Parts: sequence; structure tokens; C-alpha cells
Amino acid sequence: MTKKYLDNLTYKVIGCAIEVHKQLGPGLLESVYEKCFVRELALQGINYKQQLWVPIEYKGLELDTELRLDVLVEDILCVELKSTDDFHPIHDAVLLSYMRMLKKPKGILINFNCINIFKEGQKTLVNELYASLPNE
Repeated sequence: MTKKYLDNLTYKVIGCAIEVHKQLGPGLLESVYEKCFVRELALQGINYKQQLWVPIEYKGLELDTELRLDVLVEDILCVELKSTDDFHPIHDAVLLSYMRMLKKPKGILINFNCINIFKEGQKTLVNELYASLPNE
């Protein structure tokens, strides 16, 4: 795993979101965008897991929680989908928590309720695992 591979994958995933947004536009429910987004991933030959359970271990006990990551791409990239007025700090916090708990180096927030996904509808987050990856 390298930063270059992960960055290229990120570019492809954002491209899938842009294609969905071009077809549907803003204003629909997150669940609709999720179904179309994973269809686009599949059409592009990108592997994913949808609604992945995020385990929480607390002092040796694995807790049964309702935490779910929207999409895990190629078992390395966390994707959280939104259809909201804007990104809020809690969205960053949740995605960073999922990345930490799942031990994944990079995540993308995608908000379909915008004019332009590339300019305002996506946000990429990395953690210390990403920093430790080789460049190429």
C-alpha cells in the first residue's frame, strides 16, 4: 500500500460520486445516492463493502453498537455520504473515528446536496496511518 495508490483510488472514487451527481443532481435522500454510488463503483470495477459495521471495543468488551460506515472501498478507503446543507465538524469527527476504529489511513466525505462535488461536495481526511505509508 502506498500513498500514490491511495490517492489514485481517491480520485476514482470522487469521479464516481461526480458521475452520480451529474445524473441525479442535488436534493435527494442520502440512501438514494448511496445505492447509485455503489452501482457506479461496481460499474467501474471498484470493490466495496456497504454499511460496514464499525466495532467498538471498550476495556476488553466488544460492544454491540449501531455504528455503520457507509462504504469501505477496496478494504482501505472509508467513504461517508451526506445529503445536507453543508459539512459540519461532527462529520469530520465521525469519519476520523471510523478510520481509527477500522485502522484505515484515508477517508472521504461526499455531500451530494451541492452544486459541484469537486469544488464543494467532497472532503478528504487522512490520519497517522496515511503519514506512515511509503510515497510510491
